[in-house]
Amino acid sequence: MSTATRIKTAAEPLLMPDDGYRCDLAEGELRKMSPPGSAHGLVVMEVSFRLAERVRRDNLGSVFTAETGFRIGQGPDTVLAPNVFFIRRERIAVTGIPQAYFPEAPALVVEVVSPGDNAEEVDNKMRRWLAAGVELGWVVYPKGRTVTAYRGLDDIRVLTENDNLDGGSVVPGFTCRVGDLFAELGPKQI
Repeated sequence: MSTATRIKTAAEPLLMPDDGYRCDLAEGELRKMSPPGSAHGLVVMEVSFRLAERVRRDNLGSVFTAETGFRIGQGPDTVLAPNVFFIRRERIAVTGIPQAYFPEAPALVVEVVSPGDNAEEVDNKMRRWLAAGVELGWVVYPKGRTVTAYRGLDDIRVLTENDNLDGGSVVPGFTCRVGDLFAELGPKQI
């Protein structure tokens, strides 16, 4: 569940005191998000670990987790923070690791859906990411144990537990069975 407040610039959230909430700034509207539950954190860690393992092995770049903002729009400002993301080594060589927001979208973003998330809002967020230059996006649904893979606005595929998730040309060599991302959650609840 998120609540929204209107603000003027992307600099404002950086100056706000930490109140324990994660926030996105979508076209000048600050959206506070309640802390997600334990299943969310476990799945974020599983995706991060598997992705980072491949990225490090092949020296492809860096994998980061939540709370890192990307300024992907101005006038009104948009700053989004995915749960997991990948930036290519070549881009980090150019941009460095900024103290503030990254100045451009990452190559891959992963959004893990929380119980309070609205499916339409999550889809709209992924579409914003793609419009900003993200090449590959994964929306991970712990409750349904599926992953929706976005390779573009017209190339969207829902993967179930027995399907394989792959990094394509964005993270070459990355592959895992979708169900493995949810193994630590125990048996699927119907």
